[in-house]
Amino acid sequence: MYVMNGAGNRFAIFDARGRSFAMTADLARRVGASGGPLGEKGADQIIVLLDPPIADGSAQLYMDIWNNDGGHVDACGNATRCAAWLYMRESGQDSMAIQTAADLLHASRAGDLSVAVDMGKPRLEWQDIPLKEAMHTHHIDVKVGPIDNPVLSNPGAVNMGNPHCVFFVDDIAAIDIKRLGPMLEYYPLFPEQANIGFAQKLAEDHIRLRVWERGAGLTLACGTGACAAVVAGVRQHRLSRMCRVDVDGGRLGIHWRGTDDHVIMTGPVELEHEGEMAL
Repeated sequence: MYVMNGAGNRFAIFDARGRSFAMTADLARRVGASGGPLGEKGADQIIVLLDPPIADGSAQLYMDIWNNDGGHVDACGNATRCAAWLYMRESGQDSMAIQTAADLLHASRAGDLSVAVDMGKPRLEWQDIPLKEAMHTHHIDVKVGPIDNPVLSNPGAVNMGNPHCVFFVDDIAAIDIKRLGPMLEYYPLFPEQANIGFAQKLAEDHIRLRVWERGAGLTLACGTGACAAVVAGVRQHRLSRMCRVDVDGGRLGIHWRGTDDHVIMTGPVELEHEGEMAL
């Protein structure tokens, strides 16, 4: 078992390759809980590394992802970097691929403790987010506050393997994310709930971002959220395709390539602990 973080986003990672092991919602809640086996910080997500379901060489790992509320999810960008780093340390390789429920993701070493991941193309159609109603996703119909003078409005919607709703705000410090996040996560427009991002533009290529993650709450970083924020910002003509994204736990580099529309995320990883855990 490994405890790692990617820009502060903390994971308990279990290597179950070649073993008979199945994570459950109850076990994920117990492992991830604050004050549980991982101490006061707990874990934002619980990751299980498995052998690829199809042994054709296209992927070296399958990554199974659980939130600390017991929810099963399809994608996690920061966890992908951590899992890729573990495999590359083990194998001595500088690149590899991870299969998730959302997609096949290719990763490469970007430094001793830095990994770049090709997160693939963002999904931008309303039914792919998904939303309950047909609408353009550059700006979706979500408002907070009085209808004629909302506090928050016109977010962008992006699916990066999981659904994101991104608001651009003037002052991120003035936003009560712990109050608004849970309400917006379950907004009726989102049939599968959504991760809620709050982004402040610092420059055309630089934003400050905080994300309320569905099933995990306010985390120090959200890799798919950083990707979604840059995509949403480009679509709203706010940002350039290559951006620095400052999160509570560090900095991520996001590049939404114009050549193939793939989103490349580069960021740090940290190994906090490795050992065994009695389950």
